[in-house]
Amino acid sequence: MFLFRNALILLAILLASTVIGHADEAATRAAIEKFGQTKSFSDVEKVVKEVAATGNPAAARALGALADGNLYARQPGGAIFIVKEKSDSFDLFDPLTGKAIGSSAKDAMTKVKVKNSLRRLIGDAVGNLTLAAKDPSIRLAAATTMLNSPDPSTIEPLDAAIAKETDASVKRRMEAARASAVLVSDKGDAEKEAAIDLLGARGDRDTLSLLMSYQATAKGVLKEKAAATISNIRDVLAWWSIAQNVWYGISLGSVLLLAAIGLAITFGVMGVINMAHGEMVMLGAYTTFVAQEIIRSSFPSLLDWSLAIALPLAFLVAGAIGLVIERGIIRFLYGRPLETLLATWGVSLILQQAVRSIFGPNNRDVANPSWMSGEFDVGQLAITWNRLWIVLFALAVFAVLLHVFNRTSWGLRMCAVTQNRRMASSMGIRTPWVDALTFALGSGIAGIAGVALSQIDNVSPNLGQSYIVDSFMVVVFGGVGNLWGTLVGAFSLGILNKFLEPYAGAVLGKILILVLIIFFIQKRPRGLFALNGRAVEA
Repeated sequence: MFLFRNALILLAILLASTVIGHADEAATRAAIEKFGQTKSFSDVEKVVKEVAATGNPAAARALGALADGNLYARQPGGAIFIVKEKSDSFDLFDPLTGKAIGSSAKDAMTKVKVKNSLRRLIGDAVGNLTLAAKDPSIRLAAATTMLNSPDPSTIEPLDAAIAKETDASVKRRMEAARASAVLVSDKGDAEKEAAIDLLGARGDRDTLSLLMSYQATAKGVLKEKAAATISNIRDVLAWWSIAQNVWYGISLGSVLLLAAIGLAITFGVMGVINMAHGEMVMLGAYTTFVAQEIIRSSFPSLLDWSLAIALPLAFLVAGAIGLVIERGIIRFLYGRPLETLLATWGVSLILQQAVRSIFGPNNRDVANPSWMSGEFDVGQLAITWNRLWIVLFALAVFAVLLHVFNRTSWGLRMCAVTQNRRMASSMGIRTPWVDALTFALGSGIAGIAGVALSQIDNVSPNLGQSYIVDSFMVVVFGGVGNLWGTLVGAFSLGILNKFLEPYAGAVLGKILILVLIIFFIQKRPRGLFALNGRAVEA
């Protein structure tokens, strides 16, 4: 009996909420339909206020369409629709739900007139309605709009919204919006001082701009307080600016690490100057493009996994081509660096022209999967997801290579060949195949670097040429043949480059870095971390 009674109570609550919801929608729809009876701008203003008074967030869609000039009535006095104009007709949409309804001839529809003074009223009404929206992102956007466009009339709606808000980040944005509105209101000095303190604690560039505008008109104690707060915000933003540059440097360093780590193997470990290394990066990027296009057309549900599928493919394609280059050309040129440089340069031109002939000279775009799109903030630090994933990916590749070199039998054989080729050969190690597989590994790593670079750069036949010089600088600066040196060199040059760019520009900044490296190599010819071994000592 007790359970039955509770079930009846729950059913009654659900029915009541459903009825109330339908009643709210009906009242809102009835208010919106009154736009069809308006004959003057004053009539439109009254209906806007009536629609806003319903408090239904769904009405923001109709008001937004009105402000954009897309709200129409089916002839004067008829039903209201949001329209999308076509060449000879209108597509019709429900003003509350946004659902497509059908189409209508243009001469059967009459536009609800609006003017600029009404658009301000509409904007305020939409802001107030969206403060009550169910979606936190909509409430956050509304609060942000009010923060950037302070208006004393928004104080009361914000007070009501703040009292009901449960999302902490949205609530903080609403409180900041209220503080900005207080500064342009006729509130007392004590409340304005509290508003300045709240905005000062927020300390971002938007609030800095607001306080600077307020300081220009403030007087007395409030002007002094605003000036002191502005000074504090500038100091804090200066530190955040340094942190942002460090992050940009780490982001650039991760790209350099991916592009250079394969070169650290072929040039640093094997001593081969491979001018076609950039083309291995380019081939990895084009493999990603082809894989994504096939997945897009044949398996669209797997599009978010396209990069994971492209990674092993890019490694195999670039590694296989690297193996062919080593077996077909480079193995005949060991100990002849000039001839190796010229031969690999010729290979790079052949690969560029082959790709240009197959895919054309135009840039190709590789779409970011959903999990690499967008950005988030850490304090005043803006971090994009694609850059963050590339940093983590570069570190993961570095860790795997360290494990391969130090913890696997093949890695130990490769190190033995590097340090003393004759001794390694006398111990039964097949040095020619170690050379071939090492070159293939370096090329394969360049290929998966191309997968990552396709997410932040256009895929083109010249993609690899943008990174080849920087990659050589990283390897030489860090120490030829030392993976740890490559890691430190990539991030050091990336951070230094980002701190020089604001003062010297991108091109001059790179030139300055090159000059600094030349001076550094004069003092430490083996780089930061010199490779030890009998071959080096000899």
